[in-house]
Amino acid sequence: MKNTALTSVHVNLGAKMVPFAGYNMPVQYAGVNVEHDTVRKSVGVFDVSHMGEFILKGENALDLIQRVTSNDAAKLYDGKVQYSCLPNEDGGIVDDLLVYRIDDKTYMLVVNASNIEKDWNWISKFNTQGVEMKDISDRTSLLAVQGPKAADALQSLTDIDLGSMEYYTFTKGKFAGIDNVVVSATGYTGAGGFELYFDNEHADHIWNEVFKAGEPFGIKPIGLAARDTLRLEMGFCLYGNDIDDATSPLEAGLGWVTKFTKEFTNSEALQQQKQAGVGRKLIGFEMIDRGIPRHDYAIVDADGNTIGKVTSGTQSPSLQKAIGLGYVETAFAKEGTDIYISIRDNKVKAKVVKPPFYK
Repeated sequence: MKNTALTSVHVNLGAKMVPFAGYNMPVQYAGVNVEHDTVRKSVGVFDVSHMGEFILKGENALDLIQRVTSNDAAKLYDGKVQYSCLPNEDGGIVDDLLVYRIDDKTYMLVVNASNIEKDWNWISKFNTQGVEMKDISDRTSLLAVQGPKAADALQSLTDIDLGSMEYYTFTKGKFAGIDNVVVSATGYTGAGGFELYFDNEHADHIWNEVFKAGEPFGIKPIGLAARDTLRLEMGFCLYGNDIDDATSPLEAGLGWVTKFTKEFTNSEALQQQKQAGVGRKLIGFEMIDRGIPRHDYAIVDADGNTIGKVTSGTQSPSLQKAIGLGYVETAFAKEGTDIYISIRDNKVKAKVVKPPFYK
């Protein structure tokens, strides 16, 4: 199992460590609900250094990205970030990812930890025009500093005007005295904040400086369990749960990052699927009756017929009710539709709602 540059820091802080995507990762420190609350109301720090980063460089870098991703990367400008998918050739998704445009010939792709090797091999397969590809995952640390007080907590560490940064933009600059830190106005929590990319050798220093600067704002370390409840309250997809090799971006509600203004892997088949309409859809739902929906629980209709399955579910700390995502037959996907979750052979009532659950 791999460690991040900060694993010993988490252990010393008393974090509960678990194996995740081949890494030894902190799942919680003080407890999921209190950590979740910290991010929603003030500011928290996640070590997400297990994520993968690839640099693509050269005259044909954009062409390669256009060929393998579903979104239109030609719309990017220097310092802009884009959410996208890598479609496979069978109608599913290899991975979802972020595309960073550093300049017109240099891009950074940020991919899911469990898919680093798979994504690298997939993109390489289409690299027929000599784009220089570099996997910098193992030498790159990534901190997500999230919450409404994130800009205030970090501002003393940099000359970059954090408060004026637009969502899904980034800049490279000096941070905590370290050059070339990528400061990105992105995150996976819906609470606002930043993601910081830097070389592993600076991990301890940057971690300590962030906590020192953030102390007056009540900054706390946050584990992966709260990251999951936060992203689920926003209805954000998690690869391996809500999207995978067998789910189409159109079924998953990712039509907004599937642009048919260009050709990309399997675009013709996906366009046909769009015209014909999908047979199932990813929906959000909240429980009406008591019960917590879990991954792979069956979703049934009033007569007990299986109409789909739960992909993610939890008790929402912010809303104090159980919520989930799941695929259902399209006829049951309309907002307000009553559905039932099969929990230990009991039919437990739920209602289709439109994410985000937390507004």
